Amino acid sequence: MPHTPEPDEDDDLDRTPAPKPVHYAEQALLGALLLEPARLTDTDPLIAQHFDSHTHAALFTAIRTLPPPDPTDHAKDTAWLNSVLDHARPRAPGLNASYLHHLIQFCPLPKHAAAYARMIRADNARRVLRAHAERLASTAADPGLPNPAAATLGMADDIGRVLDSLAQQFAPHPGSLPRTPLPAEVPRQADEEALNEERLLLATATAYPAEVRQMRWLTEADFLLPLHAALWQSITALVHRGDMVDPVTVLGEAQHRGLLTGSLTPKELMAVVSTPAGSPEYWGEKILQRALLARAQSVAVRITAYADDLANTPHQLVTGSRRALADLSSLRTRWNRATAPSPAASTPARSTPHPRAGPPHRPTVTAAARIHR
Repeated sequence: MPHTPEPDEDDDLDRTPAPKPVHYAEQALLGALLLEPARLTDTDPLIAQHFDSHTHAALFTAIRTLPPPDPTDHAKDTAWLNSVLDHARPRAPGLNASYLHHLIQFCPLPKHAAAYARMIRADNARRVLRAHAERLASTAADPGLPNPAAATLGMADDIGRVLDSLAQQFAPHPGSLPRTPLPAEVPRQADEEALNEERLLLATATAYPAEVRQMRWLTEADFLLPLHAALWQSITALVHRGDMVDPVTVLGEAQHRGLLTGSLTPKELMAVVSTPAGSPEYWGEKILQRALLARAQSVAVRITAYADDLANTPHQLVTGSRRALADLSSLRTRWNRATAPSPAASTPARSTPHPRAGPPHRPTVTAAARIHR
């Protein structure tokens, strides 16, 4: 009695992904080499690691390892094909003679082996770049790293070296910019710890404005909460004009910038900048590091999108990915300035000494601090 498939069985068949173009390129190349082993010289610099299929990689290794047969003998018997099969089977147990003959029959034209090899190398470049982007994203999101900024920038450097290598392997061509639709930017998550660090920076910068002059490496774009970014602009404007800075003068500057609204009273705004702890540089570095890690994750998403778009050529992948990495460069430069050792500078004596990375004092959560909720 014939078997009638259940409805969910048909659904499972529908969900089976179709082979990618590289699958057919690998089959065509192997068929060409099995039929005409001398074509192996046309495949350089292709290596087994470039193959997407483990089985195909094992076959290619066997073909490269065994001495090529005499063309006349190869046309008359299958001795060399049997040797290739025996050599590849330990690494690909599912291989059989029927599949080798299928590869030979599938190959359109053995003389096009070089073109098939280029397709395989191009797809490998896509996979390698995607894997590096995934490592960049996971590193930037790992809260357990002792130095997340350094580790993340190291991963970005690795991508840069991969791109340099790919640029040497694949020739440029017109229309080098990818046209991949990029995913929407994911909003940064404003958790309470991060917002508290921003409040502590604002309060400490108001208490010690002299140190703010050296913090041009921090910008309003690094802040999570727009109110905090605007207050930072108010404080730095006072500092760079040489005006006096305290909670009341910050209030005056904020008033001129239109920050006072029905949901934020003058008293609440002054409370945000009135409870210092630690040093401005310490909290500023924390905020800048968060911004750098968020930007690195965004860059990884862009590179992944380019790599996943099969329409992109290797040169388009290189061009688009380099532009994505460039968006991280400005933050890297500012981070290096913030963390670079600097000669001891004379600063006004403080009434209460505090360490750069001193234990944070959690200020009272005011109505202004609750605006983000």
